[in-house]
Amino acid sequence: MKTTTALIAAALALAGSSTFAAGKPCEELKTEIAAKLDAKKIAGYTLDIVDADKAGDAKVVGTCEGGAKKITYAKK
Repeated sequence: MKTTTALIAAALALAGSSTFAAGKPCEELKTEIAAKLDAKKIAGYTLDIVDADKAGDAKVVGTCEGGAKKITYAKK
């Protein structure tokens, strides 16, 4: 369990470091984040595109469309 959590944290950190590209289209960014998570063999997650003010306490892994939207990560 700790290994899985550590892998998710590492993948999200990697995703976050290169994917907080605010001007990027959301679907393109979501695809890039999913590819990074899949490459780390992380399964059972969802990525959702939400309005920036609707992200709440969700784990934000990307910002897109000029900061108007955020991509959130959740474990299924």
